[in-house]
Amino acid sequence: MKQLIQWGSFILVVAIFGWLLTEFVPDYYQTIIAICGINVILAVSLNLVNGFTGQFSMGHAGFMAVGAYMSATLSTLLLPALGFSGEMNVFTQNLLFFGVLIVSGLSAGLIGFLVGVPSLRLKGDYLAIVTLGFGEIIRTSILNIEAIGGARGFIGIPQWSNLYWVLGLSILSTVIIARVVTSIPGKQFMAVRDDETATTSIGLSTTRIKVRAFVLASFFAGVAGALFAHYYSYLNPSTFNFNYSFQIIAMVVLGGMGSLSGSVTAAILLTVLLEALRPLQDYTGVDLRMVIYSLVLIVLMLTRPQGIFGRSEVTDFFKKRRSRPHNA
Repeated sequence: MKQLIQWGSFILVVAIFGWLLTEFVPDYYQTIIAICGINVILAVSLNLVNGFTGQFSMGHAGFMAVGAYMSATLSTLLLPALGFSGEMNVFTQNLLFFGVLIVSGLSAGLIGFLVGVPSLRLKGDYLAIVTLGFGEIIRTSILNIEAIGGARGFIGIPQWSNLYWVLGLSILSTVIIARVVTSIPGKQFMAVRDDETATTSIGLSTTRIKVRAFVLASFFAGVAGALFAHYYSYLNPSTFNFNYSFQIIAMVVLGGMGSLSGSVTAAILLTVLLEALRPLQDYTGVDLRMVIYSLVLIVLMLTRPQGIFGRSEVTDFFKKRRSRPHNA
């Protein structure tokens, strides 16, 4: 009963908050909020690998692309062939979209497994280069498959994603990863990060642990890709290039390697910053967004190299406040 009340409260809060944003917030700002939510999922999932497991993956956008194109293929090609086309009631549409999200996440997780098994035996720079290479292989492969649009892009994707889905799944993904981190497998992730040799000495397979984290992160990247595809109704392979992977890495590093609160904060901060700087081009005639964006990152890294939160969470702050002795 307690679990039912918690889930019911979560759904109710998301529904109310989503309705308020949909009804009273202009479309432009709704889009920015949606991008923030998708980037939150990407940042917290990558932090599971880069922050909590101590590896360095540079191909996260590739797994997002797998989820995006798999979801688009399912909703645009497969489901209409099975008779699910035209106007549908809200319940049927959302149920189908839920299934599409799960399959997309599992597909990205499977690719993550196939990539992770050989690459996660490597360490440091070698791992970073290999994951970057696999990410580019995924993007280039999609670029050359004409059945899903190729270089022209994938068009005609139904707009099933909305703020309700994005907000709900961004919160749910963060909560699930937070629960994983505090569980026994999560402690194993951090053991690999802190001392891989000691972890091996107690009989644990570090490769298996790293692959587990990699697959889980890839699953959530695939879900984020599916939300992205069905929000914009159009996909282009150039979206999922190295620059997007770098932006996600910047969110993780800026927020703090090993801090979910930091990943959420940095994902929102950097996404909003890029959009807030967009009007500068009207005044200068030059797109200076990436220049200022890079300068902000440099300043923050110089003044706060461990990231905004370091390895701390928001809840740690409240614990410290409660533990302080009160004056008599």
